[in-house]
Amino acid sequence: MHQLTGLRIAFGSAPRHRRAVTLPCSLGLVALIGTALVGQAEDWPHWRGPAYDGISQESDWQANWPANGPKQLWRAPVGVGYSSMSVSNGRVFTMGNKDDVDLVSAFDAVTGKPLWVHKYDCEAKDPNGYHGTRVTPTADGSRVYTLSRHGHLFCLDAASGKVVWSKHFMSDYGAEDPRWGFSGSPLVFGDLLITEVGGAGSTVVAFDKSTGREVWKAGQDKVAYSSIVPYGPTGAESLAEFSAAGIVGRSPKDGAELWRAEWKTSYDVNAATPIITDGKVFVSSGYGKGCALIDFSGGATKTLWENKKMRNHVGTCILVDGHLYGFDEKELKCLDLATGEEKWAERKYGKGSLLLAGKHWILYGDRGYLAVADLTPSGCQELAGFQAMEGKDTWAVPVLANGLLYCRNLDELACFDVRP
Repeated sequence: MHQLTGLRIAFGSAPRHRRAVTLPCSLGLVALIGTALVGQAEDWPHWRGPAYDGISQESDWQANWPANGPKQLWRAPVGVGYSSMSVSNGRVFTMGNKDDVDLVSAFDAVTGKPLWVHKYDCEAKDPNGYHGTRVTPTADGSRVYTLSRHGHLFCLDAASGKVVWSKHFMSDYGAEDPRWGFSGSPLVFGDLLITEVGGAGSTVVAFDKSTGREVWKAGQDKVAYSSIVPYGPTGAESLAEFSAAGIVGRSPKDGAELWRAEWKTSYDVNAATPIITDGKVFVSSGYGKGCALIDFSGGATKTLWENKKMRNHVGTCILVDGHLYGFDEKELKCLDLATGEEKWAERKYGKGSLLLAGKHWILYGDRGYLAVADLTPSGCQELAGFQAMEGKDTWAVPVLANGLLYCRNLDELACFDVRP
């Protein structure tokens, strides 16, 4: 163990070249400052973050990057795929594939030390060349849940990677692969694990998250590529499912359908996560389909507006203060939620992804360019940016957790230090 001899503090968000002050370090001072930093920290345990909205509450992170970006702490091979990351209890989880073997990997979130890898046979081939995994792992306390492109569902021990229980959608439910593979991250909802499965009478299945016992199944829709998310007041949430047929509200008690609005996209690519607020749902998809705001508050659904100004293909928008920010195919845009009016467009980042952390945005372009920016209804102002990863189709959403920024390309995961 290294002995603590001093503490270097850079005041405010000063650039790295400014002089730091060295202070004597007592245990009391370490505890005080540690508590302050932890107060700003937050895990990112599943797809779209703690509130399923793409927003981190961390605000005390370093947005003033040098020209070559923040310090890279570590980088590791993870196998080919498009899975994003989840961070929980000091571990970061992601998925990839090597030589038709899926790899579910766990690393120490700070050092990058490999903790375990769970392996199983799974063909990676894709009809359009987008090989590998799709789903972001879901961490829940001592367990982590993963799903392969071919329907292998696992509940793993988060500390060891050992299998607690498993299912296979094809053999257990007679499901068929979606054309580009299963892509929806499993949802932990109370004592349930809920996911789209497919098969006769089983579009959505809820399992006991501890044992894998089936609790209920519902629906006849064809599976698409989105993730089921909760919505509504805490303690009385419902579920939103974006199937190949459209957007559906379901009861978490038994999967019963609460409301439905048709939304058909070419090749069944309903992939973006639905965004729900005040009894309305925003949906978007690519292939020329567009977007819409649908009111479901009365049980029946009514389209309030629809246009082609936001066509989410691989990424999902983020809603802030009545405005949507997201990628219309290869353009970053801002739309007014109430009217669908386009406020501005920016082509620099290609078919990218984004997240909001505190008052700043993190943008990740489809060629590995990582930036921090301010986005408002008035425009996009980039504050700093650098080439973080190599390659193309870097579509996995970056993650900020506990002052560390994670991003990946097709086969590597990198961690950058943006702690203050």
